[in-house]
Amino acid sequence: MSKEILAAAHRVFEIELEALRAVDQQLGDEFVELVKRSQAALDRGGKLVLTGVGKSGYIGKKIAATLSSIGSTAVFMHPVEALHGDLGIMRKDDLLIAISYSGETDELLRMITPAKRLGVELVSICGSADCRLGALSDLVVPMKVEREACPFNLAPTSTTTALLALGDAWAMVMLQERGFTKEDYGRFHPGGAIGRMVTMHVKDIMRSGDRFAVVKPDTQVRDALCQMGHARCGSAIVADEENRLLGIFTDGDFRRAAEKDINVLTRKMADVMTANPIAIDSEALAVEVVRMVEKYKISDVIVVDKERKVAGLIDVQDLPGLKLM
Repeated sequence: MSKEILAAAHRVFEIELEALRAVDQQLGDEFVELVKRSQAALDRGGKLVLTGVGKSGYIGKKIAATLSSIGSTAVFMHPVEALHGDLGIMRKDDLLIAISYSGETDELLRMITPAKRLGVELVSICGSADCRLGALSDLVVPMKVEREACPFNLAPTSTTTALLALGDAWAMVMLQERGFTKEDYGRFHPGGAIGRMVTMHVKDIMRSGDRFAVVKPDTQVRDALCQMGHARCGSAIVADEENRLLGIFTDGDFRRAAEKDINVLTRKMADVMTANPIAIDSEALAVEVVRMVEKYKISDVIVVDKERKVAGLIDVQDLPGLKLM
């Protein structure tokens, strides 16, 4: 029974992957023109208005949300509601993008002519240009899919997956073409971890002052441990007289050293520290700290300035509180 269930699930993945590859191979001049017309609409002060019914409508909402999140102003307009007043959200500078795999959806088609009377351009995304929606469109972006993952070839599955990927491709190309940056992304996501990571710098989240321990290379281990305790951190940074970074000594280093040498408490930091440790520039984005922690599997990240002088410390335990992990 379990094998049959998994086999059925695998078939769905295989069919949908087949659909993704097919639509990828179909990308051509029509997709390029979609990007250009989208750019033109935004440049003249308009917006991208997506519309669709049923499953296509749900995907259209997601595409509109993705486009807006990367600075390409987009909204979703339900075609039925459009016939009852929502057409008012459109202006002639906008670009209307209608999504319907069959291109024969009556509720959608009834809205197209009134919309075009407003003077907007119409781009349709369909399985084929040979449909009623295609005949009404200024541009058709084809996305033919051979079969649905549904065993009856009825429930929208492969087509909606392919449409979602097509929308993501559209949005990411728009991001690139419009020069949208990580900092821009953060401004559109001020309330979440994404926004904090791409707008906050390392200097904004690091420990400073007496919240981290800095010792000299001739400091004894026991004194370094005391400073670590006062600062409530798991490491001591070793720096020279000019505060340039030399090394780091962690509580893990202490445990390992104590196993080998019972007199470790009287040894100097220069003898037990890890020299030339990984460090990050104070002006780097906070997101780089998360990447560094994940890549090097470290719990403390030393912060330095341009001259590699010690500026602060980031303890991995602080990151969840800052909502960065």
